[in-house]
Amino acid sequence: MLKKHGDWMDLGGADEQKPVKEGTVEAWGRSEKNPVKGWYGLKKGLRGRFGVYLPPLMEALGLAEVTHEARGNKMRAC
Repeated sequence: MLKKHGDWMDLGGADEQKPVKEGTVEAWGRSEKNPVKGWYGLKKGLRGRFGVYLPPLMEALGLAEVTHEARGNKMRAC
């Protein structure tokens, strides 16, 4: 998804009860159009913040670059 997007993408991390900003990593994580059909948790209450927790892991694995600002962070594929 990041390679297809091709440029920096907003993370947009949000709790599962809050609406998500379209065009963000969080929106992709919740979308029924992603490979796992929007599912990224097993139990209600344990499913939020895809855009906060996955980008640092992808960065550590060398799969993505992530900005480290106080707010409005973005990521892109390496």
